[in-house]
Amino acid sequence: MTGREYEKSHHWITFSLDLSRVRRYSLWMLLGAAQSKCLHLAGTPLLPDFAKEMYRVFLAKGVLATTAIEGNTLSEEEVRRHLEGKLKLPPSKQYLRQEIDNVIRACNEIAGEVLRAGFDSGGVRSGSEILCPEPGGLRPDPEISRSGSVGLCSDDVKRYNGWILEKLEVEEGVVPGAYRTHSTVVGNYRGAPAEDCPYLVDRLCQWLNELSDREKPLLGEHNRIASGVLAAILAHLYLVWIHPFGDGNGRTARLLEFRLLLEAGAPAPVAHLLSNHYNETRNDYYRRLHEASRKDTGVVDFIEYALQGLVDALDGQIDVVRAQQNKTIWINYVHERFRGKASTAASRQKSLVLAVTERDPQEGVDARDISGLTPRIAAGYAGKTPRTISRDLNVLYDMGLLRRGEDGRIRICLEVVSAFLPERKP
Repeated sequence: MTGREYEKSHHWITFSLDLSRVRRYSLWMLLGAAQSKCLHLAGTPLLPDFAKEMYRVFLAKGVLATTAIEGNTLSEEEVRRHLEGKLKLPPSKQYLRQEIDNVIRACNEIAGEVLRAGFDSGGVRSGSEILCPEPGGLRPDPEISRSGSVGLCSDDVKRYNGWILEKLEVEEGVVPGAYRTHSTVVGNYRGAPAEDCPYLVDRLCQWLNELSDREKPLLGEHNRIASGVLAAILAHLYLVWIHPFGDGNGRTARLLEFRLLLEAGAPAPVAHLLSNHYNETRNDYYRRLHEASRKDTGVVDFIEYALQGLVDALDGQIDVVRAQQNKTIWINYVHERFRGKASTAASRQKSLVLAVTERDPQEGVDARDISGLTPRIAAGYAGKTPRTISRDLNVLYDMGLLRRGEDGRIRICLEVVSAFLPERKP
């Protein structure tokens, strides 16, 4: 006991987690699944353009979630358009764009410090320019992320809050990047005593560094990612409990999560998933926060809730990556099927399959649009009769590369890729 006021008013802020008392198999299974799926994604090579697009998609989701849960009303599509430099907003909504830019800048700065990817000596990127790490550049720099060398400190937390609130209108008495000096109430929750905030944030940083220490992580050296995931969730929970700033506490907490996940070795797109989960389950999120400080099992309940959302989202990312891998294998398979066939007709037929491959597999292609799918195909069918197209399609049906659905539309036979999977009982 330190004799500080928060120990009486906020006795649940203990900076401790006794995992030896946690007997929930579901929590341990989720922690193991989170680490395993992160390692799965981290060890899967992606084509450069796909890797960048994947990062853009989940950056948009994460940035939107970080701001939407605080009241930003832009849609995910609008955020994507902004990331592409195509969003136009009236003056009355410019602050919404500024909120988005602040989070993007903060994510870029943090990722630049942790990952050291795609940057030269000129420093990190800011504004709406997006950090899209190059292949091979998604591993933490050990000199940055090693606890005890350059660990998390209270100056980092204040810096993140300053970035979040930069150029935004805030209430009187709120100073971006500075601890509040007054009492604050959010909903029915009162933040920790203002006089204790500097001590509490220092203590929080010390504790998080201990939990995610690279040499002796909480769950052992073979479970660094799982330890980092736990630290990230607890960082969010405790910073919201302390509420050290006059504004932007939730967004600052989500930036801490982002940093700790990256430092633990989670792939960059994964580091945005917790924020997205909280936003998509907003009512449950607030209920869990409320209960975390009031129930004996509240902290463990919140951790399990966050882990379940993370694992579900990881499954979604793995599905996206698997679909891309299946497409790559399919394209290789198509080339293999036409190996040694050098005729003009065979070249035209292969181009046709590859062109249909680029279309939405659910939507398919209308047979009447075949001759105009690509400039190359248009040139191949120039001067040919519809019978040539019909003949080519029949050849490709017989080869098992294309099929005509009940709706009459043409699709690739992507299901043949499943034959390349290891045998297992259905």
